[in-house]
Amino acid sequence: MDIGIGLPNTVPGTEPPRLLDWARQAEEAGFSTLGTIGRLVYPGYEELIALTAAAAVTSRIRLTTSVLLAPLHANAALLAKQAASLDRVSAGRFVLGVGLGGRDDDFTASGLSTRGRGRRFEEQLREMKRVWSGEERGFAGAIGPRTVRDGGPELILGGGSEASFRRVAELGDGWIMGGGTPEMFAQAAAAVDAAWRDAGRPGTPRKLSLAYFALGPDARAQADAYLLDYYGFLGDVASQVAASAAVSPDMVTSYAAAFEASGCDELIFVPTGSGLDQIELLAGAVA
Repeated sequence: MDIGIGLPNTVPGTEPPRLLDWARQAEEAGFSTLGTIGRLVYPGYEELIALTAAAAVTSRIRLTTSVLLAPLHANAALLAKQAASLDRVSAGRFVLGVGLGGRDDDFTASGLSTRGRGRRFEEQLREMKRVWSGEERGFAGAIGPRTVRDGGPELILGGGSEASFRRVAELGDGWIMGGGTPEMFAQAAAAVDAAWRDAGRPGTPRKLSLAYFALGPDARAQADAYLLDYYGFLGDVASQVAASAAVSPDMVTSYAAAFEASGCDELIFVPTGSGLDQIELLAGAVA
């Protein structure tokens, strides 16, 4: 199983130079990917821009939106162009992870309704794939640039419903779980595989998951401070999310082993702080 690390693009107070230093050191530490999470109504950096900055200072590590809330990007052709641009800039290292999103304030701030978002999401995915296929749109031809991989960057879809699993099988290259236990992952992953087979797709989809972490002497306080704020809109559930964060090397090792046993192909540990020591501490825990 590959082990990735999140970029602290949503951690309040993270300055731009820290994002660049984090990207460089994460690559040097050998992590498989830099992941981003995101929402609109929060003081964080937009994911595609943050990963473009990371692409400029790295050369090997994958760059994954885990996940981008696609319905907030109402212009699907423009989103396809942005994704293709990052794909080219990074020499094919970009992985586009997308999901529906579930916070009403993000949609309200965008002037969008949450109603019908699943249908719009599917239309959006199909439109992006048409753009990446080189379909001509006007006198100048296709919407470019051409992606490094034929058909577009690797497309990973989030979600935990049967409709989400069907979308993975019909339109995606893989699936990602945004949070939960290894047992929850195993159950959902089996459903994803079943949908994949039912759709007649060869092989198997790539399956990823996220897990929050904080390490060091103030690990629990750091995890609580960030996660209780970021997930405060969920009420009491925010405390459950905070409590699930890996706050010791043993917890990190245990999570990695359990997710690997559950069939996870890549586990991305998402930071709750932006201190550069977190990279070295995580690398040591998963070595």
